[in-house]
Amino acid sequence: MRAKVTIAGAGMTGGTMAQRLAETGYIDVVLQDIIEGMPQGKALDLAESAPHAGFNATITGSNDWKNTKGSDVVVITSGVPRKPGMTREELLNINAGIVRDVATAAIKESPDAVFIIFANPMDAMCHVTLQATGLPWSHVIGQGGMLDSARYRTFLAWESGASVQDVHAVVLGGHTEATMVPIVST
Repeated sequence: MRAKVTIAGAGMTGGTMAQRLAETGYIDVVLQDIIEGMPQGKALDLAESAPHAGFNATITGSNDWKNTKGSDVVVITSGVPRKPGMTREELLNINAGIVRDVATAAIKESPDAVFIIFANPMDAMCHVTLQATGLPWSHVIGQGGMLDSARYRTFLAWESGASVQDVHAVVLGGHTEATMVPIVST
């Protein structure tokens, strides 16, 4: 049986993630968003790329949480993006409401799902998701460190002219400018 993953937020991050997951051929993806027609259009584009990219997955675009029922994983990318000069902390009040609404709707349809959080500020959004869903800590995962480390490795590769595959680096700490600690290995 194939895994079902719901991605809440069909913007740039959510759309790219849907493509990467669908390309595995092992995961069926639901792109969920509040913008009418947008997740459906992205899902259609991704589905139409399948014959050329050589993958077989069901990709559904939806504005109705009922279509997410029974998801094994819910990925939350929803939220307002950071504007120039804005800190992740300034996003807190806006994105907390969005993530709370998303998590509350998602848990009703997929009570056994694991939630993976990409929304900013990520650490706080994990806490909001825990409160909204009532799930144990083991079922809510924040991916800020993975994203920060990938960005750091990419920037180091660009600056050094090396392949990103040859750059070994991680970013430790909270997903904020004040607490990130870059570590490089040679």
